[in-house]
Amino acid sequence: MNSAVKALVPATGPLLQIDGVSVSFGSAQVLKDVSFQIAAGEIVGIAGESGSGKSTICRSAMGLLPSTAEVSGSIRLGERSLLTLGEAEWSGIRGREMGMIFQNPASHLDPLRRVGSQIAQPMIRHLGLSRKEAMERAVALLDDVGIREPAMRAKSYPHELSGGMKQRVMIAAAISCAPKLLIADEPTTALDVTVQAKILELLKDLNARRGLGIVLISHDLGVLADICSRIVIMRQGEIVEQGQTAQIVEDPRHPYTQLLVNSQPGRKKLRSGWGKPGVQEPLLQVDGLTVSFPVKRNILDMLRNRTPGRFKALDGIGLAVQAGETVGIVGESGSGKSTLARTIIRQNTPAAGTVRLDGRDIGGLSGAELSAYRRNVQMVFQNPYDSLNPRMTAIETIAEPIWRHGLADRRTAGEEAARLLDMVELPRALGERKPRQLSGGQCQRVGIARALALKPRLLIADEITSALDVTTQAQILELLARLQRERELTLLYISHDLSVVSSFCQRVYVFRNGRIVETGAAQEVLTRPREAYTQELVASLHRLPGGSAAMAETQAGA
Repeated sequence: MNSAVKALVPATGPLLQIDGVSVSFGSAQVLKDVSFQIAAGEIVGIAGESGSGKSTICRSAMGLLPSTAEVSGSIRLGERSLLTLGEAEWSGIRGREMGMIFQNPASHLDPLRRVGSQIAQPMIRHLGLSRKEAMERAVALLDDVGIREPAMRAKSYPHELSGGMKQRVMIAAAISCAPKLLIADEPTTALDVTVQAKILELLKDLNARRGLGIVLISHDLGVLADICSRIVIMRQGEIVEQGQTAQIVEDPRHPYTQLLVNSQPGRKKLRSGWGKPGVQEPLLQVDGLTVSFPVKRNILDMLRNRTPGRFKALDGIGLAVQAGETVGIVGESGSGKSTLARTIIRQNTPAAGTVRLDGRDIGGLSGAELSAYRRNVQMVFQNPYDSLNPRMTAIETIAEPIWRHGLADRRTAGEEAARLLDMVELPRALGERKPRQLSGGQCQRVGIARALALKPRLLIADEITSALDVTTQAQILELLARLQRERELTLLYISHDLSVVSSFCQRVYVFRNGRIVETGAAQEVLTRPREAYTQELVASLHRLPGGSAAMAETQAGA
């Protein structure tokens, strides 16, 4: 073990003890001499960027590494050595003595089985319960994890549940056999802040009521600081620092830990915007915008020839964005944020209302006028891997809109694409790589470069940092702020993360169920919200010490 990073020994003795564990896949070493411990009834957090080894060490503890992995060191659950177990012995431990919650519940729940049956199955296998007894306990567990109408929900399939409900089902399944230890691998990463807060409260409640030991993996130190007694910091397969939570977040010793702490949203002031808000006509004006979609009919509706209903994704909203502003749009999933973005870029047709750019209604544009509008309004999407063509290199991706819009021939477009790589701070050598050969942050920079290729006036950023590590997230925000000034961009920044919006935007609109419930200066709205829904969003934030002050300073200087 690295002599500079000593494993802290819990006072009550270890429930899980990891000592000098290293993991290699061929010549690639992904874990190097990792040691830490967790006591019964303790919550320990593991933080670090993607690729730091967080998930690998926990999969090692659960015996879930592929057969190609070479593992050395020692992992003990109580007095039992785990690395020497065979698969038959492991099958009696997983679920019974150790449970695991995965980041994406949708990919770990069987889409063809009702959720009650999936919760009951471990109890039938490990506890020897009858199916009837196990189903009764499954319903009780759904109630225990806060799912309303648990008997009805037990009969639901995963696709009929929200993301937060699926995560609760995963937790219910993981604790169904009353294990001593629960490993939670990024269980709140893809969730809205209010749902995230409820899941964390649930974990704390289970810890208090059941004495459950929990290992919580996250790249969000704010989340870990709220729930964990101790935190382990990992980088490139090694532990660089571990200690009590207060010490880690208030007095970090290692430079990498300091970088993580300082990269947390809301702690760093970002100067965005270049115009003079309030003294000019809006660049973008939205009035009375309503967008609805047909509701999918079930078999009974079809048999009875019922006309499909319509769901209002946007309900008569109005907003304005002036040239040079950075305006945030916040709200939970399903609030209408992305529908607004897609309507502005003409991917959706509104049922009512108008969208105007420079005072001109875009609804009637076609041909050359529509093409010119689309050059002026560009969008960067949430998942860069989904929005980039997997068959095209970065250079080809950036160059394509330039020559397709007739702004240059292919050779000149390629040269401009290379200059855009410089602008988004990507080495030109990476221009020959395809998306699968790039990291998430690098792909997002390619997406930004592609959006800037047509020299737009308005850039819409739709959840562009939600899937990124906090250090990469901070770099992307700093890049956007710089490019906004250099290119005189106007930014519409969409996010469910109020901490990011607070550090980056000048004004904010709060969306709920397709309507705007509150708007104003970001400092005012996000520190002194008037509406109950905004108050709930703000209260759900998990900030490190100093975050609120940084928010106020950020907005005062914007």
